[in-house]
Amino acid sequence: MATKKAKAPALQLKDYKSNTYMDGDMEVRFAVGPEETKGFDTQQLIDNFLVKDLLVADKLKLVYMHYDRVIVGGAVPVAKTLTLPNHPELRAEYFLERRELGIINVGGKGTVTADGKKFELDKLSCLYLGKGTQKVSFASASKKNPAVFYLLSSPAHATYPNAMFTKEQASPVELGAVETANKRTVYKYIHLDGLKSCQLVMGLTVLAPGSVWNSIPPHTHTRRMEVYLYFDLPEGQRLFHFMGNPMETRHMVMTNNEAVISPPWSTHFGCGTTNYGFIWGMAGENLVYTDMDPAPVPTLK
Repeated sequence: MATKKAKAPALQLKDYKSNTYMDGDMEVRFAVGPEETKGFDTQQLIDNFLVKDLLVADKLKLVYMHYDRVIVGGAVPVAKTLTLPNHPELRAEYFLERRELGIINVGGKGTVTADGKKFELDKLSCLYLGKGTQKVSFASASKKNPAVFYLLSSPAHATYPNAMFTKEQASPVELGAVETANKRTVYKYIHLDGLKSCQLVMGLTVLAPGSVWNSIPPHTHTRRMEVYLYFDLPEGQRLFHFMGNPMETRHMVMTNNEAVISPPWSTHFGCGTTNYGFIWGMAGENLVYTDMDPAPVPTLK
């Protein structure tokens, strides 16, 4: 008697017609270079580099970028606890099987639970979770003032311990001047001399009242990509984010709690219509905060 053969699963072909697409509940963005970007109109710049609606109540959203395979995300638990999912695109048993994760809270007090251990994060506290952490969940202390967790994840090839920094532990440094409208305080959390990681670098900058320019003097760093999240930008105000080849800059107009992707070849700086804060995060060749290739203001075009 002939043995009945098992039915082969249907072949799932993918048709990549765009630089960006949704894969289930995670957005995927391919990398683009300076030559292609030179011809983008405003909408194409937005589609490829701007990350809108990342921080949504009772949602955990993820965007997978092909620049250094970094994933940017947001989790805003209001009425329920949110869990870090394991997306099929990662081909992993769980999200952090081969990854590390940086988390900064820009909202009310919240709790991150990692493999049963609870970390309480006030506003501007940062938590690093290392490779091998299997279960991660997010909760707020208050529905009226929920936590707003910003996430940044990169591939990891070694395990470093889970650890938290408050903003006071992040060695705040005041830079800039009122005269040039860029007086600011820089907080460095995950870097060579801070919380240990494989390749993730992460911190934030808060501009003083009356100061509006960030990341001056401008720079690039082809050894790693970068993502900015702008926060505490009041309603009705806007942020003009500059990007692109320093010899051919472009800009996008951003609102509060929006992120913007900076390819390794792109400069990245901005000017707001009022003061604000922004989280910077990088991944790539090294963990040195000061590793930058300058693009002085008089040379920009």
